[in-house]
Amino acid sequence: MANQKINKVAVGSDHGGYPLKEILKKFLEKKGYQITDCGTGSTDPVNYPEFATRVAVMVSSGNADAGIMVDGAGIGSSMAANKVSGVRAALCYDVTTAINAREHNNANLLTLGAGLTGVELARQIAETFLTHECTADRHLKRVDMINALDDNGTEIADPVREDNLADITEKDIDQIAEKVRSMISSDNNISGSGTKEDSEREMICQCGVHVERKPETLRKFIEFGVDRLGYNDATGGECVPGDIAACIDHTLLKPDATADDVKKLCAEAKEYKFAAVCISPSYVALAAQELSGSDVIVCTVVGFPSGAHVPEIKGMETRRAIRDGAREIDMVINIGALKSGDDDLVYRDIRNVCEACEDGGAHSKVIIEAALLTDDEKVRACQLSKKARADFVKTSTGFGPHGATAADVELMSSVVRESGIGVKAAGGIRSLEDATAMISAGATRIGASAGIKILKAAKDMTVSS
Repeated sequence: MANQKINKVAVGSDHGGYPLKEILKKFLEKKGYQITDCGTGSTDPVNYPEFATRVAVMVSSGNADAGIMVDGAGIGSSMAANKVSGVRAALCYDVTTAINAREHNNANLLTLGAGLTGVELARQIAETFLTHECTADRHLKRVDMINALDDNGTEIADPVREDNLADITEKDIDQIAEKVRSMISSDNNISGSGTKEDSEREMICQCGVHVERKPETLRKFIEFGVDRLGYNDATGGECVPGDIAACIDHTLLKPDATADDVKKLCAEAKEYKFAAVCISPSYVALAAQELSGSDVIVCTVVGFPSGAHVPEIKGMETRRAIRDGAREIDMVINIGALKSGDDDLVYRDIRNVCEACEDGGAHSKVIIEAALLTDDEKVRACQLSKKARADFVKTSTGFGPHGATAADVELMSSVVRESGIGVKAAGGIRSLEDATAMISAGATRIGASAGIKILKAAKDMTVSS
């Protein structure tokens, strides 16, 4: 089954989905897609199966490369569209399901629930759906089996037999292992010798973080089934390149920050190519709008700054922020519960936010406010974050007794790094020297209101080989 680039998109909705459909139409037209509107044309009551079928027929006939149908919940339209031969409609409610629908199932029609999905999230889902492809042979074979049901009813042709794996020989396994090793070596310029000399000469160092220490790299191995990963620290944090901007979250969390302040922050983040802006929840939608079309993402805070909110409220706050456009969430743990020894409550607190992030395709960061904790409490907080499957642990809110210290970063990194969890240092980082110290201690992200000052100080530095 050949994949094709999506250019022509058929869109439709019922009366409940009409406003969101109109927004998505304009958004996709600006992205360069050719849009065919299959109706409806107003909020007057209509029947969703009629319009879902119109969109599905456009896709099935080849007059559209893909379709998008919006109703109240997205479920009924998916059912109706899948009655049309050749259509593989998928209801997607976050970015992760959109990726899965395309890459694993080669879905060609997206359905959305306007009553469940905010505007910014709907834009992200639609763009993700239209820009991802199904290319893996094993997935394409299964899609062919789905398509065969149009002709064969319930008869599955040529089923995949998982027990064929038993026929793999030791020689086959050795060849696969060698291929993986060579791919890793080629992609990351890592030699196979593992000596300190080779590590210092050939290992890529990005923002002072070696490839083995990058959480996204480690997670790929963990997803492959690896239980434990070695940690290479041969060159420490001596290497701080000019692209240190990619490690910085440009931050503005002052309670008196205005809309104009946030717009200025976003403009600076785009100019200097920071990783993200970190702003208060009420400004998420504005920041998402200001950063639209750029690589800078929106980060916001939850349970901020005290952390003394109940877990369910933190989960709700997270989901709302993601709907408004946040792609990263910095949540504050219940510090009092941790100090009281109520680890179960702290775990539920963190897990509520992490689960909401997983559902919404966002990254989760857990602020432990290290300045208020003993070393034992810092370790427990990191262990609970690891158990809750957080993406990062973070030192400080910036509103505590003091901000990040290199000692705290080093301790936190020692607990989480083998799990692929990153460490964000925040609070009191005002110079390149501060940032360098944090990176050397194991930080993979820096939260700083002085991001421009830090970047300007680093711009002339080069990567030592």
